[in-house]
Amino acid sequence: MLAFLLTTWVQRSRAGHVAEAVRENELRVRVLGMRPFVVKLAIFVAASVIAIGMGMVHLLLNSGAVPTIVSAEFTISLLLMVVIGGVGSRWGAVTGAVLYVLLNQRLTVLAQAEWVHDLPAVLRIPLSEPMFILGTLFVLVVMFLPGGIAGTVTRLRGRRPSRGGAEPGADRVEQMDDDAREPQHEGAGAARP
Repeated sequence: MLAFLLTTWVQRSRAGHVAEAVRENELRVRVLGMRPFVVKLAIFVAASVIAIGMGMVHLLLNSGAVPTIVSAEFTISLLLMVVIGGVGSRWGAVTGAVLYVLLNQRLTVLAQAEWVHDLPAVLRIPLSEPMFILGTLFVLVVMFLPGGIAGTVTRLRGRRPSRGGAEPGADRVEQMDDDAREPQHEGAGAARP
């Protein structure tokens, strides 16, 4: 929770807005007279401080450090959490982490169920491996839900009809239709015989 609040605070600060501008177009930020290197450095330092703090909390909660923390499975788990939730979204990453942990726990229980052991090998082997199912979920999210859960929710919000019942931008489409129906006058745009 603390990391979420710190990230929100940094992102909404002036340095966060400039960092977002640097991400979009660094040359434009330089032209405006700002120094992107200083902003990048400040953002990296803030991210490092957050990572150090969360590492200390993890160390205290686990009463020590073990080599499995830097394993490929842990790294893939973090990647799955972020991609399922939505890259670039704070609440998406939190949602992805919660969903991943729940799925990982429930799929582990599913893998040990008696009825799974009675299935044919074609079904039993994939269902007995939670990481296989989570990897399949990862591939499906990348293919069919670009932007993860957060991106899907954002796209669905953008498609909702406005309060008047018309689709957003419908007035612009009507204006374009009206412009297309107007007769062309002779002049610069008309073809000459």
